[in-house]
Amino acid sequence: MKKAIGIDIGGTITKIGVVAEDGICSHKTSFRTKEYTKFKDYIEFLTDKISEIESKYKNITGIGIGAPNASKKGTIKTPANLKWNGELNIIEDIKKKINLPIFLSNDANCAAMGEMIYGNAKGLNDFIVITLGTGLGSGIVCNGKLLEGSEGFAAELGHFTINKSRYTGLGVKGGLEAYVSATGLKRTILYMISKYMDESIFRDISYNNLHGEDITKAADNGDLIAQKAYEYTGKILGESLASFVTFTQPEAIILTGGLVHSGKWILEPTRKAFNKKLLPFYKSKVDILLSGLEDKDSAILGSAALVWKNI
Repeated sequence: MKKAIGIDIGGTITKIGVVAEDGICSHKTSFRTKEYTKFKDYIEFLTDKISEIESKYKNITGIGIGAPNASKKGTIKTPANLKWNGELNIIEDIKKKINLPIFLSNDANCAAMGEMIYGNAKGLNDFIVITLGTGLGSGIVCNGKLLEGSEGFAAELGHFTINKSRYTGLGVKGGLEAYVSATGLKRTILYMISKYMDESIFRDISYNNLHGEDITKAADNGDLIAQKAYEYTGKILGESLASFVTFTQPEAIILTGGLVHSGKWILEPTRKAFNKKLLPFYKSKVDILLSGLEDKDSAILGSAALVWKNI
């Protein structure tokens, strides 16, 4: 059976896997993207990893890469939440060492492709995938086709302005991902500490030591600051999703990424705000779903799906 290498370049972690056409993900590995402040060093390490995989597996037909700010030209332009600047020729640089077809797309577009082929978007012609990780990514499918735009930068909903004051990773004032993301949630914890006087474990924890799973655990244990942070985050997400419905009238919005692991704490306020703001003629016609893919494999599957789409 043919296999593809799927690579997801995240703001924190890069994930690599070998995916068969039936969606079975075998070999998996990962490393910290943020450790490589120079793109040249990152490419050198990445190509070494790809070479290791090539030596172990036969029938590798191509490589699919999901990356932030990926263009149709095979480049990454000043990716948000990473320290690499300028227009980076990732496909050209990898091909200096790797002799395989390589396909590149926005990381959230890859997530949308993965959901359409393997996940909860099977059979859907119109849907939106929202990835909630270090930042907020989005992939939109209309009439069965991925919405990419002229250069591949369409559907950057994380930088959609919501009339607030924080800055996104690209310096957009009031951008959605500054509030709705793992990073945004941490910033909201600090805001809630200043707003409320209630006791909280977070009064003794620095920003750099804040982790999403700790915020969820605190919410489960009755920490008001954690619960208020999720309530605030979910309200903004739900209202924004209701606005996005007016763009393409999707059948469903699919949420994926680390922030979704908080379960009810993010989902309940999101659905409540979404249903409250949704225009009357959309009500009961748009579902908010969780990803149908295992979180540890979804990004890899979505990236590998680029190979099956193009070969």
